[in-house]
Amino acid sequence: MITTFEQIYENLRSKPKKRLVTAWAVDDHSINAARLAVEAGIVEATLVGDEKIIRQVCQDEKINISIFTIVNIENEIEAVSAAVALVSSGKGDILMKGLCSTDKYMRAILNKETGLLPPKGILSHVSVLSNPQYHKLLVMGDIAVIPAPDLSQKVAITNYVVKAAHALGIEKPKVAIITATEQMLPGMPACVDAAIISKMAERGQISGCFVDGPLALDVALSAEAVAVKKLKSQVAGDADCLVFPNLEAANVFYKTNTQLCKDIKMAAMVAGAKVPCVLSSRSDSIDTKLNSIALAALTAK
Repeated sequence: MITTFEQIYENLRSKPKKRLVTAWAVDDHSINAARLAVEAGIVEATLVGDEKIIRQVCQDEKINISIFTIVNIENEIEAVSAAVALVSSGKGDILMKGLCSTDKYMRAILNKETGLLPPKGILSHVSVLSNPQYHKLLVMGDIAVIPAPDLSQKVAITNYVVKAAHALGIEKPKVAIITATEQMLPGMPACVDAAIISKMAERGQISGCFVDGPLALDVALSAEAVAVKKLKSQVAGDADCLVFPNLEAANVFYKTNTQLCKDIKMAAMVAGAKVPCVLSSRSDSIDTKLNSIALAALTAK
């Protein structure tokens, strides 16, 4: 079982390299993250974007540009579309967002002719958090793609975080369906959805994991809180995965960690497409982008 990002890199070094394609790769963070992933021996990298800008960034950052394959496209939207088309045609195993905006990136992924969404597919966002205050990695969804997931979308999110946890070597991940309370309150739709998802897992409709909900965040993560509240659960106090009731709750949790917690590590990607798609903020650190590439490489076929 993988419990740190360092172990993810160790695992990947023993496997064939994945092919990374970066869309509108014209910024130092994206190019440096791709460089570090190449130097770590986990990917081969193609940069799609304005070659003049890419060369200037590499010169400024003292990066050997020969480690990359460059596809010169000077227009942002055309570059993003070309990167997605490369992956869709089988010439890449991972897509990564460069300096382009998220809406342009997602629009290209969702393009019906050249995009990466399977028929009737549901895209979702999966992130992994390493926080020194918790004893293992946390897999979470959805902080960036589905604003207010309905029941079927929450089931899809649950399956995606479980798949990511399996890639981390967790045979039966413990999934907490997060709400404001661990009490079953019929007047709170999130509690009702959580209870349904838990029962679906119990009946085998969601497999390969333990699922419990509704669970408040404290009892999902704290064995002490579980003891105080006298809660009996296979998941509470030791969750591997958190499924949030909506994007606002998930995003606030994610950014609280990034802004107020020291020594954390993060990774994020879009799941549900034909290949993992790295989706981190344009302001995210190089370290977060590199970890995201590693997470995508770990889950790529």
